[in-house]
Amino acid sequence: MHTLNDRIKNAKVLVVGDVMLDRYWFGDVERISPEAPVPVARITKTDERAGGAANVARNVVALGGKAKLLSVVGDDEAGTSLERLLIAQGVETVLHRDAEISTTVKLRVLARQQQLLRIDFENSPSHEILAAKLDDFKASLLDCDVVILSDYGKGSLVHVQQMILAARAMNKPVLVDPKGDEYEAYRGATLLTPNRSEFKQVAGKWNSEAELIEKADQLRLKFNLDALLVTRSEEGMTLFRDGQVVHKPTQAREVFDVSGAGDTVIATMGLMLAAGLDLPEAMDWSNRAAGIVVAKLGTAVATNAELFA
Repeated sequence: MHTLNDRIKNAKVLVVGDVMLDRYWFGDVERISPEAPVPVARITKTDERAGGAANVARNVVALGGKAKLLSVVGDDEAGTSLERLLIAQGVETVLHRDAEISTTVKLRVLARQQQLLRIDFENSPSHEILAAKLDDFKASLLDCDVVILSDYGKGSLVHVQQMILAARAMNKPVLVDPKGDEYEAYRGATLLTPNRSEFKQVAGKWNSEAELIEKADQLRLKFNLDALLVTRSEEGMTLFRDGQVVHKPTQAREVFDVSGAGDTVIATMGLMLAAGLDLPEAMDWSNRAAGIVVAKLGTAVATNAELFA
């Protein structure tokens, strides 16, 4: 019998979705600008990290699995930086370059561990590029165990329904991190992982646990989903599937930064399913990984060593 870690090493996850470059500018604020009532940040350090679907892929690799990433970026310096980061981290990277768009960049200016400002650069990819990506996706299905679709609402997943159908036709589980309140596109997925506020957007608010269970079941049946995992911040996470509700309280001892925690959750779920675990067991590991990541600053990952410590 192979150990779980052996199975993780051979597990292959295909990640598709919106990628972005997270840029951090760190500095000191010692004065207010003479031009306007705003702080002046003197930048002393910069950092770049792969964000969005790219962060999901780098989480899979950090945990010891294999990840292939399919996405669209601009034909620009940020796209090149993102590709370089991913390759250095061991992610098999297939980024289509679209000269018509800019790579999504989220620039955060921080001083004394506090965010002063975030600046976003983004626009949607063109249709031809996305159609080419769909062909790539179908070819890539042959060599993966699990598919993760990471939707950040930036337009890379226009063909999400075709992707789900193609993957399910080949018996590959499809995990989706959804965006917005239109879940029709995600019909037939194996698992959806909305956070509490995303779930509320779609299902409306609830006043009791019983009402939450009822709403989750309605949503699951309506969109023909095998399961639904609602991540609930300090309340932990709850898995809903046919006739079964499993709840895990949060494992975070201290929370510094929740950015990227959803990426870690879905990456760990996908990797553990690819390694042959069942959903509740996979969720156990996800919960543990999320507890590790929220204790770190910025878009961080949990490593294999941390997870198995």
